[in-house]
Amino acid sequence: MSARTLTPARPATTATRWSRRAAGAVAFAALLELLSRTGLADPEFLPPATEIAGRAMTLVLDPAFRAHALTSLLAWAIGLGLAAVIAVPLGLLLGSVPIIDAATRSVVEFLRPIPSVALIPLVALVIGTGLQLRVTLVVYASLWPILYNTMYGLRGVDPLAKESLRSYGFGPLSVLLRVSLPSSAPFITTGFRLAAGVALILTVSTEIVAGRGEGIGVFIFFAGIAVPARMADILAGVCWVGLFGVAVNALLVAAERRAFRWHHARLGEPG
Repeated sequence: MSARTLTPARPATTATRWSRRAAGAVAFAALLELLSRTGLADPEFLPPATEIAGRAMTLVLDPAFRAHALTSLLAWAIGLGLAAVIAVPLGLLLGSVPIIDAATRSVVEFLRPIPSVALIPLVALVIGTGLQLRVTLVVYASLWPILYNTMYGLRGVDPLAKESLRSYGFGPLSVLLRVSLPSSAPFITTGFRLAAGVALILTVSTEIVAGRGEGIGVFIFFAGIAVPARMADILAGVCWVGLFGVAVNALLVAAERRAFRWHHARLGEPG
């Protein structure tokens, strides 16, 4: 009996991965269509997938909905950018200076689990509603993934590389900028990618809870309190939020893989 030569499975190509994801999305849409058309789910509360998709395409042509979407994207982008500006330097400081990390750990661990939505009444009373409310809560929620990934990345820096640089007379700041920051950059970008999803969730959630001004969440809120509720509008708005989240994540993953191919190659991941 001849022995078979076992060859390792080849990693799926990008086209293959996307085709599988598309197939899963189509199957899910078909299931929703079947549930609604057969009456297993009440069409009043779960319209057919084709009706939701048609309404989603109609909303793109509606200037009022586009204004809602742009307002949400503005709050998302500003909040995410401010979170990165705050979290990266703070993470570098806490990850590089153990004394400061130990002194602030109890405060950080106390603040981190607090849900951002629970802070809506307090923030609204202090700074008011509108764009500033959404941006503040997005910053608060998005800060933690970037902060912790920055600190985690610093802990994984090769100590030999830092000692080698110190032996040539470089100070702590030079070691941080020349070794620690480049080595932890893949972890920081991963934290930013996670924070982008958190920021999107908080933007829409805050708009739904506050229910004022403009934004996709406000659009969904008023569609829900209408009599009767406009379920096609609600689900179409949710679909656009989900599609935007998928697109942003895909772009950030592609940029991360292109910028840090050496990191993914070391982990044995496909480029």
